[in-house]
Amino acid sequence: MGLRGPKPKGKVKIKWSQNFAYAIGLLVTDGNLSPNGRHIVFVSKDEEQLLNFSKALDINVPISHTCSGYTGKLTPRIQFSDSLFWNYLLSIGITPNKSKTIGSLAVPKKYFMDFLRGVFDGDGSFYSYFDPRWKSSFMFYISFVSASGKHIMWLRKKLKEHIGVEGHVTHGKGVSVYQLKYAKRESLKILKNMYYSDSVISLSRKRKKIEKALKVTGSEKYMPGC
Repeated sequence: MGLRGPKPKGKVKIKWSQNFAYAIGLLVTDGNLSPNGRHIVFVSKDEEQLLNFSKALDINVPISHTCSGYTGKLTPRIQFSDSLFWNYLLSIGITPNKSKTIGSLAVPKKYFMDFLRGVFDGDGSFYSYFDPRWKSSFMFYISFVSASGKHIMWLRKKLKEHIGVEGHVTHGKGVSVYQLKYAKRESLKILKNMYYSDSVISLSRKRKKIEKALKVTGSEKYMPGC
């Protein structure tokens, strides 16, 4: 009877949690699986985003740089080899060259809003303005974008299931991305559920921008620690 070798061990502990779900959200937006079946790459110009990614996965990987094929400029990234994690990501719906093909993902209901916060920090946006048509009318919106219509429709479906918001999807002629957009009332519901604690990992510059807008309307209660 032959001896069995030790089971392969990856860098990432594959267990769903608030932080793990957040990291998966970041990977969906700014991550990439190398076709070699081993390497996971996460790219961001924001150092805090890279550090948050490492913290969320509890890995110690140095920040390196990659040359952009579009601009020729060096972009900060985190790259590491982990075939177990690579295959797990594939099993939940994240594939190499996923931008236009990604659809639904196997994200546990319990951690969906943590996942969404990662998606928001990656490719989401929040903007606010005073509407000149109405006196003292301060408007704000939250939106998510993707080159995949299937993925955007899945996000919309899941948000409706979880917290009952509708939103609307736009995809203009000649525009390469789909946008899922929520106005003021529904934005508040999303924010309350994404930032349910002031201790959750998030990108500080986006959070501060939201907090500033909420203070204008007296809606601080929707952001713990605001």
